[in-house]
Amino acid sequence: MTRLDILTLSGSLRRDSFNTALLREAERLSAVDRFDHFDGLGSLPHFNEDEEYPTPPAVAELRHRVQNADAVLIASPEYNASIPGALKNALDWLSRPAQDGGPVLQLKPVGVIGASPGPFGTVRAQLALRQVLHKINARVVQQPEFLLFQAHQQFDDGRLPDGTPAQKLLSELLDALAQLASQPRQ
Repeated sequence: MTRLDILTLSGSLRRDSFNTALLREAERLSAVDRFDHFDGLGSLPHFNEDEEYPTPPAVAELRHRVQNADAVLIASPEYNASIPGALKNALDWLSRPAQDGGPVLQLKPVGVIGASPGPFGTVRAQLALRQVLHKINARVVQQPEFLLFQAHQQFDDGRLPDGTPAQKLLSELLDALAQLASQPRQ
């Protein structure tokens, strides 16, 4: 099995975020992949075309890490039936042409997951996120979809208990992301 370099982005800035815990769980479940957690969404400046050039250092770092990754895994909470502003801001920066090339998420394999204490998980946020990623022309894992509802009840000390349906589905999504990353870009 080929080792992948996967960049992870948590849409939550909260220290004890269920979504950040979900990304740590994905790393634990993956036996061969290398995970690079970007935790600087809160330090990105607000997107402003007047400030694009020269590229702000925090944006340049994020772009560089996306470029070097084989795939990206995004875990997003749901805020007001959509994605958090910090995540949308990062995607806006990543969708723009950079001095050293085009939009870095274009044709990049991306997995979408999310956790919420609510009964519907992150279904509306994932729809909004998929819409943005489609416009950016990222290659998004279509199936399986992973929505962790009532996350506060499903996590046990920051982990999904072994053998649970949630853990199995997360593993299946990681396998689908690896399969998508192994296909040539078209």
